[in-house]
Amino acid sequence: MEFNTIKKWDAQLWNTQISPIYHRAFDGKGAKPEKIIRNMFSKQLCYLHIGMVENQIVAMAVTGKLEGTDALIIDYLAVDSKWQHRGIGMQMMRYIQEWAMTKGNLKSMVIEVESEETPETLTRNQFWKKCGFTMTEYIHHYIWVPESYRAMYLIMVPDTNIPKHGEELFKYIERFHKASYQGA
Repeated sequence: MEFNTIKKWDAQLWNTQISPIYHRAFDGKGAKPEKIIRNMFSKQLCYLHIGMVENQIVAMAVTGKLEGTDALIIDYLAVDSKWQHRGIGMQMMRYIQEWAMTKGNLKSMVIEVESEETPETLTRNQFWKKCGFTMTEYIHHYIWVPESYRAMYLIMVPDTNIPKHGEELFKYIERFHKASYQGA
């Protein structure tokens, strides 16, 4: 499997290869409109990580640095449905973790997960726990979406400055989302 990280918006790549994976995974589940993702790229708020098998993109992730911390937030991560249950998500996470430490000079990672305990969310949360993430107790309610969320964090280097309490983490996460939407 090959990996790459892209720092600039590429409409053709997004429309032909990334968008189908992204929309299958996130439509109706918090998908940001394309114009917001383009805005994130234009403001240099995000990175697009791709995983390829035989020159075909089979996994994607959109990440960004949480300002004021040394943490990378995983905004979206998806594996093409035809390639799931083959360990590709774990390989993608290992790549993102290595990239974050070596290229991003980052020491921790954060993700927000839906707090409702459905079979689907429990399965996803198990994946994140296998990746080394720790669940926080605090449940966050956004005013613009009906779902509530919890934060999970992964400490990659002991001297990270990432807060370990969900309420504090969501202050940074909300700033990231607000910056993503501003000016779009």
